[in-house]
Amino acid sequence: MLSGFYRVVCVVLLFFLSSCSARVEERGPEYRVRVDAGAYDRENTPVSFAWPQGLRPGAAQLIDSRKSRIPVQMDGEGRGWFVVPDLPAGKSATYRLVPADSADVAGGVDVSNYGGTLAFRVDDRPVFQYHAVKTMLPRPDIDSRFERGGYIHPVFTPSGKLVTDDYPPNHVHHHGIWAAWTSTRFQGRTPDFWNMGDLTGTVIPAGLDTAWGGPVHGGLRTRHQYVDLSADHPTPVLQETWEVQVFNAREGVDPYWIFDLNVVHTTATDSALILPEYRYGGVGFRGNRNWDGAENTFFLTSEGKDRSNGHATRGRWVHVGGYVDGQLAGVAILDHPENFRAPQPMRIHPTEPFFNYAPSQAGDWAIRPGEPYVARYRFIVSDGPPDSTEINRLWNDYAHPPAVTVTAR
Repeated sequence: MLSGFYRVVCVVLLFFLSSCSARVEERGPEYRVRVDAGAYDRENTPVSFAWPQGLRPGAAQLIDSRKSRIPVQMDGEGRGWFVVPDLPAGKSATYRLVPADSADVAGGVDVSNYGGTLAFRVDDRPVFQYHAVKTMLPRPDIDSRFERGGYIHPVFTPSGKLVTDDYPPNHVHHHGIWAAWTSTRFQGRTPDFWNMGDLTGTVIPAGLDTAWGGPVHGGLRTRHQYVDLSADHPTPVLQETWEVQVFNAREGVDPYWIFDLNVVHTTATDSALILPEYRYGGVGFRGNRNWDGAENTFFLTSEGKDRSNGHATRGRWVHVGGYVDGQLAGVAILDHPENFRAPQPMRIHPTEPFFNYAPSQAGDWAIRPGEPYVARYRFIVSDGPPDSTEINRLWNDYAHPPAVTVTAR
């Protein structure tokens, strides 16, 4: 009887051990994610890493030594994203990377599509809208030639204050955050894609590829086309792609929104687009209509310059702001150090709430076949006056992100 009993126990143990082994094998290796701050203090810093092949795609989270949990989101390019909450310069932090239930990583960035207008929200507060199709003209006195799509407006601060304008009366071709080239040469002609009223050039939406939301970030990928209207028939000149990424990155006493805009221009034919030296052109920003007038917009650059002396200088960032409902609000626009001619020259308008990083200020250049032009900018939208120390820290996050390594155990 005992020998039979022992045989049964051994069978049960073997089954139990093999079952445990199978579950371990099914679960795969355990992953550790290490973040090294490097030379800069990190606070609410978006970072990314290559998603481990052994970890199934989907909801995930990081767990630190104190059992705190940080949501992780995989993007369409096979990278995981999360936000480093706080890490002093020279320090490192290590986390366990584990799958998560959807409920564990709820909230974050949401996007809704209203007939081609994409509205982005963070924790149910509005951030901005992107117009994937041409917008309706807001006033009957605007000619139909100024109809425009493919831009961002309105942009709001965390408290809900409006910081952009669209179709302003004195420059109806300005649209929140948009892109166009002004002085150009193409196949012997001189189309102007910025001043649409001249009917020599225009920029049209060419298709929204994707839009997404998630616990860490949301965003979109979209296409626009630059068309030469001065030719015998409308002629495509450039293909423009936008990738916009909105981060769920900052809460607390002084919250702000962070979103990135990456723009790529490629030629649509075997002809180059020549860009002569000129004072503006590229990605533009138009501020709140109440900021119009020489005394109503406040500019501050990374070099400490303002509206009086900042035009045509170079800077790693600029802050554009003014009063909304009696309180200061504004946007810091960060120039990535890998941009062409970075830090790019700046167009600061003397009387209007307009700003533009303008590489053409530094001399003639061209976008040639097989040589894409890439421009990357980060926008920090906040209430209150600019804080140079904080904007410098945010620029270091953008320009010199912390190192992230993933190991299997």
